Amino acid sequence: MTGSFPAAEMAITGHTRVAGVIGWPVRHSKSPALHNAAFRATGLDWVYGAFDVSPGHGRRAVEAMRTLGLAGLSVTMPHKEAAARFADRRSAVAERLGVANTLFWDGEELVADSTDGDGFVAAFEYELGRSSGTGFDGATVAVIGAGGAARSIIEALGRTGAASILVANRSSDKADDAAQLAPQAVPVPLTEPGWGDVDVIVNATAVGMAGGPAPGVSVVPADLVSADQVVVDIVYEPERTPLLAMAGEVGATTVGGLGMLIHQAALQFERWTGKPAPIDVMRHSVGPRV
Repeated sequence: MTGSFPAAEMAITGHTRVAGVIGWPVRHSKSPALHNAAFRATGLDWVYGAFDVSPGHGRRAVEAMRTLGLAGLSVTMPHKEAAARFADRRSAVAERLGVANTLFWDGEELVADSTDGDGFVAAFEYELGRSSGTGFDGATVAVIGAGGAARSIIEALGRTGAASILVANRSSDKADDAAQLAPQAVPVPLTEPGWGDVDVIVNATAVGMAGGPAPGVSVVPADLVSADQVVVDIVYEPERTPLLAMAGEVGATTVGGLGMLIHQAALQFERWTGKPAPIDVMRHSVGPRV
């Protein structure tokens, strides 16, 4: 396990509380910028670093959190399953998903939680200027993908007022499994999704990501997108993905992935500190509004 910390504007003392992110690799993470900006803005004597934890050592990292008295951890691949498994308790969401992206203390108990899905919903409502709980009311939402991010989004959508959730994935078995996470979700073929009446299209895959397996590619053909739809891409590098560029050209409303990153981090901040997260400060720390 190796770690790194950004230069902090506030003095670090023996009283400073330490939080961080574990993953492999993790040095590219934007989380230190997000959380250190939030700590400075709220006057908290906290600092946040990045810890490279190699595959297979997730349990040791969880135990290290206990041993070192770390105040909170963000968890990314490949340690989300270990975080859920080796905490003292799992939130209802982490229990359903079987993974966690957040570890926080509730008294003496180490609790595993997942803020990805709720961060997605919060970002959607924030970007479109909608009040909490109304962004998906009565909507038909198509989610492309069945991996960890997609599963978190599907589970969270199941707790909104969405009328139906269509789950499209290359593997029909994985689509079937992911659809079990929400009562209104159904798997559909990726090649013939039947999206004519879809209100919101969500790319929850890495297609179009810079440096990913398919950069420069839109996961959805142009003839499946119309001007009256909202198109969301959870990829945030590049900010304007091929899918969003294409959707914008046909007049659709677009929402980028940076918002989900910010809002899931904001929920982590609130779990750790019990204080409201300074969303605008966190957004400014990683780039302009998307």
